[in-house]
Amino acid sequence: MAKQPRILAGETAAVTGAARGIGRATAEAFLRHGMKVAIGDVDLEAARATAAELGASTVALPLDVTDRDSFAAFLDAAEEQLGPLDVLVNNAGIMQVGRFIDEDDLTARRMVDINLHGVILGMKLALARMIPRDRGHIVNISSQAGKFGAPGGATYSATKHAVVGLTEAVRGELRLMGAHVDLSYVMPFVVNTELGSGLGEARGMQSLEPTDVADAIVEALQLGIVDVWVPKSAKRTNVLGAVLPRSLSEGMARAMKADRVLAGADLDRRHDYELRAARSEPGLEPAPEQPQIPQAAAGGGD
Repeated sequence: MAKQPRILAGETAAVTGAARGIGRATAEAFLRHGMKVAIGDVDLEAARATAAELGASTVALPLDVTDRDSFAAFLDAAEEQLGPLDVLVNNAGIMQVGRFIDEDDLTARRMVDINLHGVILGMKLALARMIPRDRGHIVNISSQAGKFGAPGGATYSATKHAVVGLTEAVRGELRLMGAHVDLSYVMPFVVNTELGSGLGEARGMQSLEPTDVADAIVEALQLGIVDVWVPKSAKRTNVLGAVLPRSLSEGMARAMKADRVLAGADLDRRHDYELRAARSEPGLEPAPEQPQIPQAAAGGGD
């Protein structure tokens, strides 16, 4: 018998990094299904503008996902204004691209703090609320870079691999505890957002719209899907790559130009985003520009 989709109407969701992009689209999708949504973002002015545009059943709240007190206050305010938390979407994240050998240490630390530690904090704080109630669903936004590893985005890929492993491990712990809290992780291809601007293209793969990811998140909530591939066809590619010898799977990636999606990014088009991402965590100042290793000395490609 087919599983009956869960009814989402009336539930309370908190979405991090929801002022724009995937987070905003997810909040909008939740509202269409009758949910109440707390929009959290480090850019409170943008969050308030988004909440005003989306209308009733939304609240905009300040949120720095790298700070435990800020995250706890966000969830407290969400519950005070909208009701007990049913869903947390850990969406906040940044991606600064470039060769690993050219990356400064503060850039790496910033991505780890936001993309990974932010998810860890959110999960711990949400689970402290959900486990005693024996219900809830946490959705962590990863990336297909969290499965394949993307040249040009090594540290970003590392954070997204970590989100996948974290979600799977905590899911196993909850099962051993007998806790009825669901966990999902979402792995989109390139999305037409500011974060995805200027990236290269892979043969046979089209860029996604934020609504594509939002719809997949809604489906994950309704059906309890754990590993959410966007588009769904990417799961077949992953399975095929896992069974092929490494030389063939890597050759397939090169033929598709999948290895150039981040490595071939147009940095001029990404300039504004990269600058904003460099300032996205209030506790860190942008690092000075690092001297770059010449391409030939680094063994660069053609």
